[in-house]
Formats: sequence, structure tokens, C-alpha cells
Amino acid sequence: MIVAFIDECRQAGHAVESICQVLSEEGCQIAARTYRAWSEPGQRVAARTVSDAVVMDTVRDLAWTVDVDGPLAGVRRLTPEGLYGRRKMTPLVRRRLPSASPGSVDRAMKTLGLNGIRRSKGVRTTIPGKDGRRAGDLLNRDFSAAAPNRTWVMDFTYVRTWAGFVYVSFVVDVFAQKIVGWHAATSKDVELVMTPLRMATWQRRRDGHPVERGELIGHADAGSQGGINRSSQHVLVGLRLGARSSLQPVSSSRVSCVVCC
Repeated sequence: MIVAFIDECRQAGHAVESICQVLSEEGCQIAARTYRAWSEPGQRVAARTVSDAVVMDTVRDLAWTVDVDGPLAGVRRLTPEGLYGRRKMTPLVRRRLPSASPGSVDRAMKTLGLNGIRRSKGVRTTIPGKDGRRAGDLLNRDFSAAAPNRTWVMDFTYVRTWAGFVYVSFVVDVFAQKIVGWHAATSKDVELVMTPLRMATWQRRRDGHPVERGELIGHADAGSQGGINRSSQHVLVGLRLGARSSLQPVSSSRVSCVVCC
């Protein structure tokens, strides 16, 4: 049906690219090379392409409607079913197409720009600290260094596994973009961020490039996840790297400041 429509437009003097662009703007995604592949004699279209096109037409009919009368006559609007996600849209489509798969419905919704509405709130991965203590930004978004052991960037993230979440913290030397220290744990505590710092100072001293006093800036973000950043990020402002690769809370410091931005 789409190929026949494009053929009629071509006979009227329109270019294939222009026709496909207008169709895409109206919600019918088709590329010029797809049309040429379909229109070539003897060209066999993949079964998945055909089934996806049928599913997309069904999803489009369910998600949008056109008012026949009233002040908005002729205007296409989104139906309540258009707010469904993939899990609710799939059984709805299967009422018309029993052979429709969740993957085909997912691809059709992605092409049509349908995401669905979630009732649950998003997961908050960063929570501002309540104490309000934040170190100054010494880098000012300048993530470059003239030599090693001048600027370290520190952060941690979480990875979902079959057994649950695993938290990974790391320290990166900005000069060489090298991870000089890292640590993985199943809980967010002080050791999650202290261990990679100890590892980084030990590794630098082992390589013959120890951290010099007053030359290193440690940069971390201003987020707070549970109690970890209150124990690491804020308290680290007054910490120094000791000669025995341990962190000790004293005023003099080899880490000038842990910067929060």
C-alpha cells in the first residue's frame, strides 16, 4: 500500500526522498532505499519487515484517532491506549494480531515515538547532602593536567547483577586518562571510596612516581548517596595522603582539596 502510494506521487512529479520525508513526518517511517528495495522486480522482502509493518499499522490505529465532528474535526489526537507501555500494548495488539511478538510491538512503538507513562517514580541515584558542606571548585571544568599526579577525578557507579547491585569506585589520573585505583563492593560505605585512594597512592609510589605534597587536586562531584559522600567527599577536604599510603585526618595535605562541582 505504501509502495503504491509512493508510485502515484512519483507519477505526479515528486521525488522519492521528499515523499519519504513527508511520510516520516506524518508517522509513517520509510526510507528511500527501503522503497527502492521493495519496488525492484524479483526483490524478496524479509518476512520480519512485512510483519513489523503490519504491527506498526495496528499500533498506529490503536494509539491515534481522528475526530470526525466537533471543533477539532479532522485533527489527529492521542488515544488513552497511546499512553500504554510495551507490556500493556502487546496484549492489546494481539487481540487483532495473535502472532504479534513483544519485540515487534517494541520496535513499532520506538519508531512511532510511543514510550508510555510510568506510575512509579524514577530511581534517584544522587541525593544532595543535608549538611551543605561543599568544597570549592578548583578545576572550573578544566579536566586537563600538565603532568601525572596533578589532578585525580574520583567517582563511583553501580552495576546491576543477578545477585543484586555492585558498587564500583575508581580514581582516574586526568593526565593519562588512566585508572590508578578502583574498588568494588556490595555496599556503600567509607571503604568504597577510601580503598581506591589508598590503592592509587600505593601504585604511584610502587611505580616510582610518588604523590608530592601540595601538587595533587582530587576532584569529585557534589552528590551524596546515602552516607558515602558525607563520609568521603566532604570529610576528604581535610584529609591528607600519608607516607604509608593511608589517609589521615590532619591539616597539612598532599591532596590540596577534594573539589565538588
